[in-house]
Amino acid sequence: MMHKGIFSKTFATSNVDDNFRTLKSLGYDATQFNFASAGLPSLPAVIADEKIEEIAAAARKHGVKIEAISATFNMTHPDQTVIDKGMASLNVICEAAARLNCPLVTLCTGTLDAEDQWRFHPDNNTPQAWQKICETMTHALQIASKYGVSLGIEPELANIVNNAEKARQLIDEMKSDFLKVIFDPANLFEVATIIEQHRIVKRALDLLADDIAIAHAKDRNSDGSFATAGKGVLDYHFYLKQLKASGFDGCIITHGLADSEAQEVSRMLDNHLNIL
Repeated sequence: MMHKGIFSKTFATSNVDDNFRTLKSLGYDATQFNFASAGLPSLPAVIADEKIEEIAAAARKHGVKIEAISATFNMTHPDQTVIDKGMASLNVICEAAARLNCPLVTLCTGTLDAEDQWRFHPDNNTPQAWQKICETMTHALQIASKYGVSLGIEPELANIVNNAEKARQLIDEMKSDFLKVIFDPANLFEVATIIEQHRIVKRALDLLADDIAIAHAKDRNSDGSFATAGKGVLDYHFYLKQLKASGFDGCIITHGLADSEAQEVSRMLDNHLNIL
């Protein structure tokens, strides 16, 4: 059955044991983990064996499944040295993921904006940008396959892969069992009517259902800005019903919320999941 997780970075705890204890107490049994929650950089250059053991011990102690680990960097940055540094960290994180029995490492397909990996650039839709993400992803998949972990991409309006069609295209072109999708409907539109929203979500699921590794839970305000899951315009009943109908039975991970909202979102997701 579908179950709930939350970004570990939601909680500004001092160590990973406190982090996992907190999220578990709020009704979550899984996390999308960030190494910042273990006192390391989000993109570490090295991870000590003792740190891996600390994280694994906390997961066992609190019954928390590490569903995914963040390795997001701008995979199409105009400066190749930025990409090279990100790829070095990706290697470190994929190795750690394998040791932590985590099946998925999450990525950002990037943007040609040199300052903000979540900001749109007008050249993102050019053939040159597509060639760049294909080159970088090919290298990334070589790293992932070495450790037997999958890479997750998320269609984001500001990135190179900015819709479900491009996610489908990239997966098809890469021809790798290690490339998966993170499904987040709030990233597929800014402002849309309910009818448009339903069409977008259903179309995306029709294209991507077979390759979804995890799903996300956040929301949009009526002005297009992001909102906490359940507090915006996203039709959560429709989203989760369609997600289940597509065959997905994995983890729904919320993010983009304050720690004080985590329990409320946990209950909201329970309310929807319990009636599916």
